Amino acid sequence: MALTREDVLAALRGITDPASGTDIVTGGLVRALTVDDGAVRFVIEINPARAAEYETVREAAQGAIEALDGAQSVSAVLTAHSTPKAPPDLKPSRRAEPAGPEKIPGVARIYAIASGKGGVGKSTVASNLACALAAEGWRVGLLDADVYGPSQPRMLGVSGRPASPDGKTILPKRNFGVTMMSIGLMTNEDQAVVWRGPMLMGALQQMLTQVQWGALDVLLVDLPPGTGDVQMTLAQKAHLDGAIIVSTPQDVALMDARKGIDMFNQLKTPILGMIENMSTHICSSCGHEEHVFGHGGVATEAEKLGVPLLAEIPLHLDIRLAADGGAPIVVSKPDSAQAAGFRSVARQLIESAAK
Repeated sequence: MALTREDVLAALRGITDPASGTDIVTGGLVRALTVDDGAVRFVIEINPARAAEYETVREAAQGAIEALDGAQSVSAVLTAHSTPKAPPDLKPSRRAEPAGPEKIPGVARIYAIASGKGGVGKSTVASNLACALAAEGWRVGLLDADVYGPSQPRMLGVSGRPASPDGKTILPKRNFGVTMMSIGLMTNEDQAVVWRGPMLMGALQQMLTQVQWGALDVLLVDLPPGTGDVQMTLAQKAHLDGAIIVSTPQDVALMDARKGIDMFNQLKTPILGMIENMSTHICSSCGHEEHVFGHGGVATEAEKLGVPLLAEIPLHLDIRLAADGGAPIVVSKPDSAQAAGFRSVARQLIESAAK
């Protein structure tokens, strides 16, 4: 039986990262993994000050892969974290206004996760997709731009106010291999954010340009629902490489999703695809499948628009419990049927980016 990428990742999840206590895949240390006819190559990205300690980790990882059926050759190499350059002075005496959306230094691509209305599970999709991409070896950032309802700190199990070494640069939080920043880290969990448009735009611009994101393969932006100031500001200030639209199959949700799609079309942002969330529910007692919010509406809409239907995510208690518990389902139960849809979307995005 041919050795697969999944076989290799499963074996590497058995190797513990001594710095975080998680496995080296979840911790985001495994990079550039290739599996080709039994030849396995990957790098382990580490703090250079702990190189001697991680040599043991590298040997354990290499040995775990060599023990797999079908492994012909294994190359595991230690590499050091790239140190991001200090950001430029954010308040120079005179600064020319940018002509249009700009790239964020070190960030290869920015994907917006959007929905037309609230309550469709957009933030749950964003956190699971971020963790799934990190598990596949990408360097992932997640910006929680849902300013009025920031939920990513809870979903990713992150707390504590971010540090700022110089009063200008913000150091983001990190968990499950995902670098994350949210306005929710700057306020109490039950504190309302009562801001007008200009304050929203200023906060978003700070989180885009003053956070030390480092080198990322992708920055996911969890947008608030609708078509308001945050969406407009993001498209005007940052170069968006694409948007993913999340909706339930319910007609009312699809009506609002169409408005969101039209907004991105006007902003010249490509639609990468649509995700149908809460697509189906299977009774845990009798196994009966029920389409609580209808079924197939998002697939029909995607076909009409000529964009991919990336996944149909089920309505399942485990997904909700995992999000509330601070470890998304792709982390807490990576091999479950409930995690499969998110992992599939991650692989589709990686394959699309490689073309």
